[in-house]
Amino acid sequence: MNDQWVSVDPLGEALHYLRLNGVFYTRSEFSEPWALALPAMPDCLMFHVVTSGRCWLEDEEAGPRLLEPGVFALVPHGEGHRLSSAPEVRAAALFDLPREQVSERYEILRHGSGGAVTHMVCGAVRFDHPAARQLAAHLPRRIVIEAWSSPQMDWIRSTLRLMADEAAQLRPGGETLVTRLADILVIQAIRSWIADAPEARAGWLGALRDKQIGRALLLIHRNPARTWTVVSLAAEVAMSRAAFAARFAELVGESPMRYLAKWRMHLARMWLRQENVPLSDLAGRLGYQSEAAFNRAFKRFMGVTPGQVRRQAEASAPQEP
Repeated sequence: MNDQWVSVDPLGEALHYLRLNGVFYTRSEFSEPWALALPAMPDCLMFHVVTSGRCWLEDEEAGPRLLEPGVFALVPHGEGHRLSSAPEVRAAALFDLPREQVSERYEILRHGSGGAVTHMVCGAVRFDHPAARQLAAHLPRRIVIEAWSSPQMDWIRSTLRLMADEAAQLRPGGETLVTRLADILVIQAIRSWIADAPEARAGWLGALRDKQIGRALLLIHRNPARTWTVVSLAAEVAMSRAAFAARFAELVGESPMRYLAKWRMHLARMWLRQENVPLSDLAGRLGYQSEAAFNRAFKRFMGVTPGQVRRQAEASAPQEP
């Protein structure tokens, strides 16, 4: 076994990849009675912070949950849900309401009937890195953190107060500060759930915590171009081939070689969206001997060609003024 992996934390490294790309952030001003229906946003994590007042969060499967200042709510899988002053109020559709555009990804929404006011900061964010997307896939339908319930979370209370102050006044650069603070809170919510939830100790997250399988996953993540085999991975983590293959499949839910192939393809998709480099270079980064072999593998796993992914990314990229 290679000693360089003894002190490495695979779960911590997965958390390192939780870098967010904001889809949009909204400062909302609601007056009772009011209700808002948020549509499903695939591949996004949606969050809500009440900075003053109160509201109810509900979806089709989970019961209503009261949100008040100091509470951070995360809807990890972009599922449609409702926010309201009371569960029985009829909801308006989010995108049917007028919004004031502050910047490309920051807007102000005002809605309601003139009663007591609730102020919120809401947003939708997305992860691009495969490790982050894999981690997000294992999150529950809803995560709610009550900042006052944990003595370790004094800094979250401070962050929420700063966010509320900036959202209320929106000084120059305020939208940038609010969105950065929101990103930090999203990541902290995920970290808190992983630390406390029993279900975070099973599946892929549990595999990352396993002393030997976690190291094998880290080897794959760090060195996707290496010509890995079940035998070479097992040797790196000091296990027999049979024991390693069985334990990997038990914890991760698929064979080591299939996991490696999927990991390479998800990395390729991310690079195709972010970088304008020749396909032959991407093939080499991922351990393929030719561009043709890479193209075949990508089409088999993703259902589309690398060129189609790149063209779609170029078509959806913001245009320079």
